[in-house]
Amino acid sequence: MTTPNNLDRVLEPGEPQVLTTGFHFAEGPLWHPPTPEYPDGAMYVSDVDTAIHYLVDAKTGEKTVLRENDGGANGATYDLQGRVVWCEQDVYRVVRREHDGAWTVLASEFNGVRLNRSNDVVGRSDGSLYFSDPQYLMPPEDRLIGTSSVFRIDPEGGLHQAGTDMNHPNGLAFSPDESLLYVSNTRPDPHMYAYEVADDGSLSNGRVFAEMPYVPAGPGEGDTFTNHSGAERPIGERGGVPDGLKVDIAGRVFSTGPGGCWVWEPSGELLGVIETPELPANVGWGGADFKTLYLTSRTSVYSLRVKTAGTPIPGMPG
Repeated sequence: MTTPNNLDRVLEPGEPQVLTTGFHFAEGPLWHPPTPEYPDGAMYVSDVDTAIHYLVDAKTGEKTVLRENDGGANGATYDLQGRVVWCEQDVYRVVRREHDGAWTVLASEFNGVRLNRSNDVVGRSDGSLYFSDPQYLMPPEDRLIGTSSVFRIDPEGGLHQAGTDMNHPNGLAFSPDESLLYVSNTRPDPHMYAYEVADDGSLSNGRVFAEMPYVPAGPGEGDTFTNHSGAERPIGERGGVPDGLKVDIAGRVFSTGPGGCWVWEPSGELLGVIETPELPANVGWGGADFKTLYLTSRTSVYSLRVKTAGTPIPGMPG
């Protein structure tokens, strides 16, 4: 496939800028609104390989260690009380940081059986939390729950399997009206799915919203993509699979994948691929106007400006 280049609909002029570097595998970007300590705001960022969670100053890029031995924290969001919720994939659970700094486990088992590797989490305006729970990197004997799922934690703390017809659910994001949940499926079919969200919170009528090629990093032969600067690049040169994703207020979907960050209109029209100096794993909105796109890309965090604000995060302070 050769991708289009219509990113002028969404991107302001300019190249991705390095905010900070020095990670082993940066993940889970989440905006921390301005405070007296961080007058320009900050980003929560986890370093999965070292199990250290940081707060990164959005102006200076200075990193402050928030937590060590964080269980391989990955995706993050807020609950309606403004508390940060993380997936800790290496210890099979979802946790919440209380306002006093204590930690609460929200989910670690389903019907008495240990979860898989909780990966990404997103909040809904009714107070429920959805998280993906794939079996990736787990030997068969450790796959106790028997399936890869998207779970829902209801506002009272109950845990429900919202959707189970998935191979490797990864990134999650709601459409602006929360009628759809987008789920990136990493393997074996690198697709983006859209599920209808029922009144009871369950997921149904999943359909393929978009497809990506599955390309392990290689010599750069075969399919190409046209990057945000109009240059033709071989996808295989970068590798990558569908991973973290976000949605803007116009309903456009931004997902990391082969070559960079892929962008679609809500109709499914592919606008193009934002190329970053390193292969990104996740994306997050930030800035005072929520028009800065942050990309966690292996060793560094990059940012660039967009024309349309990201979808608000329910419960985000400020």
